[in-house]
This record gives sequence, structure tokens and C-alpha cells, in this order.
Amino acid sequence: MPRYFTIGETADYFGVSVDTIRRWESEGRITSQRTKGGHRRFLASALAGIEEEERNEKPTLCYARVSTRDKKDDLERQANTLVAYCENKGWQVELIKDIGSGLNYKKRGLNKLIDKILNEEVSRLIITDKDRLLRFGSELIFSLCSHYQLDMD
Repeated sequence: MPRYFTIGETADYFGVSVDTIRRWESEGRITSQRTKGGHRRFLASALAGIEEEERNEKPTLCYARVSTRDKKDDLERQANTLVAYCENKGWQVELIKDIGSGLNYKKRGLNKLIDKILNEEVSRLIITDKDRLLRFGSELIFSLCSHYQLDMD
């Protein structure tokens, strides 16, 4: 008898949110069958093929930032946390680190992050807190990422 996963089990399997699974289904990337009660069930054997596609996915972009050089230890802690989180999920990781004010929009790493998002070179953006991206205006970056998975620990 075939094995089926619930939407929660499927989300755990891929290391994404339930909303991401729903979006994938609406985009046609994944299919489900419905129970009599209307609940989604995903065929386990079909998920294996999708998992292979996900392995070939663009890297996950992790962004860590501190405001001053004297907080370099915190920058390394952020970076290690982000990378460990992604490795735990089995994602390919690209890490960008910045030192500079959250009010400064001219940071090299931030500009690299924006370029990668605009050029669709990443599959998702991971940050520890939205203030690590920018003090004000981080919502602009999030709107650029609207079709990406956005995780914040």
C-alpha cells in the first residue's frame, strides 16, 4: 500500500513551512490527493523526485550584520547560527557578512544580497532578525523576495 504524508509531514520532509507546500501545490510543483474531509495527502514516492529537484536548487542566502567592528564576535555567532540552521535543513548555503550601520544602504554585502535577489540567483533568504538586514525599510527587500521562502530564526 502506498505511503502518504500529511501537509505537515511534507513540510518537515522538505524543511519548509506549510504555506510553502501550499504555494508549491498551487504552482503545480507538487500534487496532492484530498481525503473525504478535504485534507491534503502527498504520495511519498512522488516527493522523492521533488527532493532531487530541490537538491539542484539555487543556494540559500544567509545574511549576518553587526554595526561596528568591536561586535565581530557577534557577527561570527550570527554566521555560525545561520549556517548551522541551513545545513540542518540540508540546504546549499551562501553566507554574506557585513559590518556597518543598519541605516547605511551602501554596504557591500547588502548590495550583493540585493543583486542576487534581483538576478534570481538564490532560493531563499535567511536572517536572524529583520533588523540585521536594515534598521528601516527591510520590508522593501522582503517584497523583492515575495516569491522566495523567507525564514528568520
